[in-house]
Amino acid sequence: MSRHPEVKWAERADEVYLTIILPDARNVNADLQPEGILTFSANAGAENHLYELKFNLHDKINVQESKINTSARKIFCLIKKAESRWWRKLLRDNEKPPHYLKVDWEKWADEEDETGTGGLDFEGEF
Repeated sequence: MSRHPEVKWAERADEVYLTIILPDARNVNADLQPEGILTFSANAGAENHLYELKFNLHDKINVQESKINTSARKIFCLIKKAESRWWRKLLRDNEKPPHYLKVDWEKWADEEDETGTGGLDFEGEF
């Protein structure tokens, strides 16, 4: 039986930031599809538990310009939107967000704050 890692998200008009918090992840497999599907799996912990998730994102994405970076404590996804506009929610249709998905207030910016980075340090993430 698989488990779900904690996931934080924030957005800008042209991109979405997803941080999958999973220390010491091994066998990381993250896949983005143009229609807006993110799948993730990895093993972690002393007992090598399997962690998985699948998100149907709100809209289409640009896979070629998106980036995924794995570090010792987290997996950071910079997801470029296919169309530059605010989604206001991460998941498609009326999907209820899972309990392990939370807003990343450190990276969040409102439309009025679009010129700022909302605390995001691009140098440190990649």
